[in-house]
Amino acid sequence: MATKAGEILETARQLVDGDRARTHGDKMENHACIAALWNAYMRLQLQRRGVDVPGAIFGSLDVATMMLLLKVARTVSGGEHNLDNYVDAAGYAAVAGEIAEHWHAWRK
Repeated sequence: MATKAGEILETARQLVDGDRARTHGDKMENHACIAALWNAYMRLQLQRRGVDVPGAIFGSLDVATMMLLLKVARTVSGGEHNLDNYVDAAGYAAVAGEIAEHWHAWRK
């Protein structure tokens, strides 16, 4: 008999490997693109405040981790219980792990 935790993980796996992969494209490319856009946005905001930050601020692993944190924030900020937040959090944790493994292997 499957547990609720197992169901959450399986749903997240199906989304990450199926529906989300079809609608959002390659995980690595998508998160790298988001990181580039967040970096451009943050650099502009910091420059407006007189702060110069050389180099990238965020990487693809940061994106996946911060999206996970967004889902965690939604679970604790009130409102009605939404199981999708946990499914999405599990998915982002898995994507973050895959990105971390990719970068760890690349650095060797």
